Amino acid sequence: MQLITSAQELKEAVAALEKSDFVTIDTEFIRETTFWPELCLIQMAAPGTTALIDPLSAGLDLSPFFDLMDNKKVMKVFHAARQDIEIIYHEGGLIPVPIFDTQVAAMVCGFGDSISYDQLVSRVTGEHIDKTSRFTDWRHRPLSEKQLSYALADVTHLIPVYQHLKAELEREGRAHWLKEEMDVLTARETYDPHPEDAWKRLKMRVRKPIELAVMQSVATWREREARERNVPRGRVVKDEMIYEVAQQQPRDPEALARLRSTPRGWERSAAAAGLLKAVNEALALPKEALPKLPKPQHAPEGAAAAAELIKVLLKLVAERESVAPKLLASSDDIERIAAQGEKANVPALTGWRRDVFGEEALKLLRGETALRFSNRRIETFTPESSMVSAAE
Repeated sequence: MQLITSAQELKEAVAALEKSDFVTIDTEFIRETTFWPELCLIQMAAPGTTALIDPLSAGLDLSPFFDLMDNKKVMKVFHAARQDIEIIYHEGGLIPVPIFDTQVAAMVCGFGDSISYDQLVSRVTGEHIDKTSRFTDWRHRPLSEKQLSYALADVTHLIPVYQHLKAELEREGRAHWLKEEMDVLTARETYDPHPEDAWKRLKMRVRKPIELAVMQSVATWREREARERNVPRGRVVKDEMIYEVAQQQPRDPEALARLRSTPRGWERSAAAAGLLKAVNEALALPKEALPKLPKPQHAPEGAAAAAELIKVLLKLVAERESVAPKLLASSDDIERIAAQGEKANVPALTGWRRDVFGEEALKLLRGETALRFSNRRIETFTPESSMVSAAE
């Protein structure tokens, strides 16, 4: 089992793969010590052909691989695609299209929430994948035959899984459900978040607009610093330090040194100078330019009880349609529908989700549909009062 390490080998492999109308793809990477994932191995397969590409091979130009990822005539099949696409986007500057994510497709086909690859392979094909090489340091060379076999299995077993799920989606008339989900996965903003939005990752611990301004400014600085240095955010400064800085608002190294979260001597570092610059920029904002604190949402009376009823309905619909509940509606969707009804701006009230679940949830809120326990099962029914109103 040979790794592709030369330009000619890569061109030949891609030429063979692009003859198929689909290719299965997986990547192995390391990101524990970096901001951006370090691509260590690319695996691809199509009926009758496979390829293991070594992106760490000196001077190997991956352009043929990226050309294949950009080939609109070839379906790109992943399992849990987001991290693989993030790597391809970062390394090649493009998002593969079209794509098929077997984890999402499995949720649409009733295999449960976020099923793992090995579980899905087992349920579809009956094969069992040896996971003993799962925690390999993929940067190490040479890779053993066992490691390469493990890596290749991640794409060879994906072929029958894809074929099974694709046929199931077409049989059930749900191919358009998956397309809506793939549109989100292939949106550029999914993989290119703005540093100015980095503060949204943080759990809110501020009570004043000026504290929020400082938190936003420092979080933006940290995001840019982490990207530029290619280190994890926590290696720049930890979240706890951002919270303390937002509250204490140190203007100079002496004030920064007095914070409990500041490592001894760090206040004189270049990084500390960047943090203090971000703090002072926020403190210089005029009062009218300060961000507004998000207003706490107070759910109307009865919303909590309505949410519990909608959760029961969600489980009922998911079982009836053989689709993962998580795919139909999130907990946030349910709470917002219970509180805001038709006005709730949530995925559950758009597209195919609305047709399958959202409309029924709204009918439940309006009293046009009800739930009851009958013959040891929960079922929906139309209340008599609703029928009378409709007749009138």
